Amino acid sequence: MISATISIFMFVLLAVGMPVGFAMLVAGAAGLFWLGGLTPVLAILSSMPREAAASFEFVTIPMFLLMAEFVLRSGIADELFKAMAAWFGHLRGGLGIATALSGAGFGAICGSSTAAAATLSSTSMPAMLKYGYERPMAAGVVAISGTLSMLIPPSVAMVVYGLLADVSIAKMLVAGVIPGLLVTLTIALTVYILVWQDPARAPTLPRMPMREKLAAIKGIGPMLILLMSVTGVIYTGIATPTEASALGAFCAAVLYFWRAKRSRQEVYAVLSRAARTSCMLGLIILGAHVFSTFFALTQTTQGLVTWVGELPLAPWMIIVIIVAIYIVLGCFLDQMAILVLTVPIVAPMLQAMGFDLVWFGVIVIVTAELGMVTPPFGLNAFVVSKYSQTPLKDVFVGTWPHIIAHVIAIGILLAFPILTLWLPNHM
Repeated sequence: MISATISIFMFVLLAVGMPVGFAMLVAGAAGLFWLGGLTPVLAILSSMPREAAASFEFVTIPMFLLMAEFVLRSGIADELFKAMAAWFGHLRGGLGIATALSGAGFGAICGSSTAAAATLSSTSMPAMLKYGYERPMAAGVVAISGTLSMLIPPSVAMVVYGLLADVSIAKMLVAGVIPGLLVTLTIALTVYILVWQDPARAPTLPRMPMREKLAAIKGIGPMLILLMSVTGVIYTGIATPTEASALGAFCAAVLYFWRAKRSRQEVYAVLSRAARTSCMLGLIILGAHVFSTFFALTQTTQGLVTWVGELPLAPWMIIVIIVAIYIVLGCFLDQMAILVLTVPIVAPMLQAMGFDLVWFGVIVIVTAELGMVTPPFGLNAFVVSKYSQTPLKDVFVGTWPHIIAHVIAIGILLAFPILTLWLPNHM
């Protein structure tokens, strides 16, 4: 009874517009006060903020965000798309395929989905429209390609999941590589099929000379440097994710300052944006810890584990139902809200059922990608609409084929866990 009441109270706070971190913090504190008065509330609030912020793994988040800010301002994304377009632009739907590959490449050096969508909107979208691509199709591939930053390391969402589910962040980051390639291939294949159905959607570009293709490769160089400085050193065991995130931020800073002279105001803006976002995520994680502590004291999580274990359903049916619920939640909540609201409850339940939490984390992230492009609150769709001056309706129309393809990709990842776990198991 008390758990249901506090949960309803939290959703009321969310409905009136309170940020998710504050909503979970206030609701969790209210629940603790209900259970034991002011003493447990003060005990939790006096110790948990310091413990959450002092976590060595938490440093990964501000470092990845700082790396993303440096990358966004360095102009690497423009060169990356030009390189992809030079090599794949002559194919049927080539600029759309180049956008998917650029989204994957940008995701490998930037862990922000909305930032990736905004950047692709200003680079690949104008190029596709210039060469006569159908606007909804162009907007759809830009919106869905931006979500790859959530999956391909360095991914802030992966780090947050690792902290909430108490699993290895290194394994989480590495586990996103093969599923990230699968989703990239899914996006590219969807574009190819759409153009095959109706060639008028995307005119074919002339093939570029090999000399220009080779010259364009230099645009991939910075991406490879940053990829090896983060994912490479984590996979080989040279550094921990925290150390690798600091190394990635340093390399991104070197590229940022090397490519142009920067003003003091611009550098301050970059640092302050990364700091503000880090504080926001820190508060969200703190709220999740307080709320999950309340749930633990009320034995709610254990009760859910027992109840689910007694259901007359096979484990694979339960996981399919959970994934379906995540897809529905993605239509109304952003990915961070979904993670902090569900992972502290769902992860222990699935672990008790014998599921691998690293594998499930990748499934959750891929599913959350759908929420970034599905109506009515798909954040990436709003970003693309704003930056490309495209009607929101056209963006959502363009994302529907990719949503269907993404559901198929999720089915493949569910059926073949080895695709997710092979790389982490060989670290």
